Amino acid sequence: MSENQNLLAEQRRALILDEVRRRGGVRVNELTRQLGVSDMTVRRDLDALARQGVLEKVHGGAVPVVEASTHEPGFEAKSGLELSAKEDIARTAAALVAPGSAIALSGGTTTYALAHRLVDVPELTVVTNSVRVADVFHTAQRLAGKGHSGATVVLTGGVRTPSDSLVGPVADQAIRALHFDLLFLGVHGISAEAGLSTPNLAEAETNRNLVQSARRVVVVADHTKWGTVGLSSFATLDQVDTWVTDAGLPGEVRTEIAERVDRLVVAGEGAGVDAGEKSEDERASGGERGGGAALEEA
Repeated sequence: MSENQNLLAEQRRALILDEVRRRGGVRVNELTRQLGVSDMTVRRDLDALARQGVLEKVHGGAVPVVEASTHEPGFEAKSGLELSAKEDIARTAAALVAPGSAIALSGGTTTYALAHRLVDVPELTVVTNSVRVADVFHTAQRLAGKGHSGATVVLTGGVRTPSDSLVGPVADQAIRALHFDLLFLGVHGISAEAGLSTPNLAEAETNRNLVQSARRVVVVADHTKWGTVGLSSFATLDQVDTWVTDAGLPGEVRTEIAERVDRLVVAGEGAGVDAGEKSEDERASGGERGGGAALEEA
């Protein structure tokens, strides 16, 4: 980690959390040297991360929280994590959306960040099972007033989860009757073996229906989701057309993903190559899905 006393608290805590997860534990005195800040600052950061439930404080430092596969953090607990990465991902994913498209946004804090980037795209039809995402569009329309060519929002209905997603038979039935050009899918965890997974069984079924109803599936997930496995898998990596992630995803993982996903887009890295949809001709010339991803930096 770079020594930088001017890091924002959010950036500093993200670095601390990455270090805890990577090494399996850190000591306070190590973090003070690496970050160039005081013991008191590091301890405050550890306190904040412990309150969010993402690490456990121990004498002299911190260790990762070992979560059960059924543990489902609430929206507020997740919203403070990896904020910079989520903003980078949202900005890059928004470039995939053309005016007039029919899109779907699943629940999650990354799709919530993406929704804020899409409120000015004209003539969208947005299908979502996220109360938070729907609120973003409804608030934007109220502020814009009459004459604004804002999105038409379809909120599925259903039973509310801790992450403020609507799931269950009502949501599933609504989604199965619809068809959309793009699905932007937030996930609890991704791995080569388990694919995309969630700790919530009902949410897994709703996500399966979202995937089945989409012409193209775009996963929006930061690097910390890799290697996390929830109770129920709902899609394989081969069902993903594009994964938009952040620069924290290790190189060896990028290589592994390239064998399974058509396209990997790394946000916040490189010179800023535009992210865009592959044309039908490009997809046809690329062969079957899973034949190797196109790695892009945006």
